[in-house]
Amino acid sequence: MAAALRMQGETPPNAAWARPPLAVRARGGHMGVTKDAQHGAMAMTTFDDREHAFEAKFAHDAEMQFKAEARRDKLLGLWAAGLMGKTGEAATAYALGVVRADVEHSGSEDVVAKVAADLAGKASADDVRAKLAELLPVAKKQLLDEL
Repeated sequence: MAAALRMQGETPPNAAWARPPLAVRARGGHMGVTKDAQHGAMAMTTFDDREHAFEAKFAHDAEMQFKAEARRDKLLGLWAAGLMGKTGEAATAYALGVVRADVEHSGSEDVVAKVAADLAGKASADDVRAKLAELLPVAKKQLLDEL
């Protein structure tokens, strides 16, 4: 019927069904994948690959930021332990306690409060914040050197 209507110069009422989808349109009497369909599939694959790459990069960056902050907290703990006169295993245990304080609560203010309270007058909260800011690039460099 569609062919008869086309011969008369009219369009069938539901012309979409009369044409096969782009991927299987007849070309020169043979059925096959058209060039447009191939590019469409390639573009979708490329988009999917880029999406997965961005997701992987985001996850990697988040993991590296977490590791850098944990390393920074450990370095801060070792610095504070030195001010308190702790050495060796006592200093390491204190530093790990500082790391735990940051992991238990998000943000660095809990670390600042803990260390400033533990230092009791040897360093203010502002001194601790300044030390945190100073130690973050050091921690990132240490992590990069380990890779």
